[in-house]
Amino acid sequence: MNDSPAIETRQLTRRFGAVTAVDHLDLQVPRRIIQGFLGPNGSGKSTTIRMLCGLLSPSDGEAVILGHRLPGQAEALKQHIGYMTQRFSLYEDLTCLENLQFMADIYSLPRQRARSRIDELLSRYALHELAHRFAGTLSGGQKQRLSLAAAILHQPDLLFLDEPTSAVDPQSRRDFWETLFELCEQGTTLLVSTHYMDEAERCHSLAILDQGRLAANGSPQQLERDITAHVVRIECESPRLFRARLHGQAAILSVTQLGLGLRVLVDQAVADPLQTVQTLVSGLDCPALIEQTQPNLEDVFVATTRLNPRDVPA
Repeated sequence: MNDSPAIETRQLTRRFGAVTAVDHLDLQVPRRIIQGFLGPNGSGKSTTIRMLCGLLSPSDGEAVILGHRLPGQAEALKQHIGYMTQRFSLYEDLTCLENLQFMADIYSLPRQRARSRIDELLSRYALHELAHRFAGTLSGGQKQRLSLAAAILHQPDLLFLDEPTSAVDPQSRRDFWETLFELCEQGTTLLVSTHYMDEAERCHSLAILDQGRLAANGSPQQLERDITAHVVRIECESPRLFRARLHGQAAILSVTQLGLGLRVLVDQAVADPLQTVQTLVSGLDCPALIEQTQPNLEDVFVATTRLNPRDVPA
């Protein structure tokens, strides 16, 4: 069994003119895990994935993917990876079956293997009854299943998924992730970019990108444990009143409203975050429950990317 990393990048960099989209990225992804990719819009996630697929050459640095060194061995790598884009990229004027047959030809699958593999995937992803429908007439969830079937038709060792659940309902997202876990258990390594925190929690490991740099990397539990902030929760009837009092205070990194509650990120350097928040909101004529609480991945994301100038209110 090959225990070398599925993905290893060294100082991987991509520039577009004066803009550095990916900035000296060092990343290792073990085999047979689900690696999550998080980051604000424009943080370099999609550019990184395109370089790791061999679709885009780096400006500097290198990547070794499944033992293939990029960009030199990009063509040899393509037979061993799958790529599912955010936007539906199959032919809408072909049927589901025709799309899969076309992909089998692209990957030069022998005719008998292609026939059995297509039949297997049509059954696995509940597409048999849709086999002769044009892809353009499918629902979001059906297109998602068809896209996944096309991406894994040739049984790749590594699967890239760029925000694959952005256009489907919550139940379809849950079903889709069950499928991803099945693929991982069968030996496939997956790299998934997402904006959904509940999906991030499902990953074995997470890399958070910010302004093209690796801002944090580790398991969800490790990232929550190592967060560079304290988290205080406030439950009250007038959260906007409390938010206005806390906003802009030096010790407060972020204030987020959730229903009738607030989650307050306090600078890690503050010795007593609970007392600090209580002092800052003292005198407000509104009863409130104020307590220190455990961080979640959204807290980690905000704390990690909060210095990004794109995220600072004008």
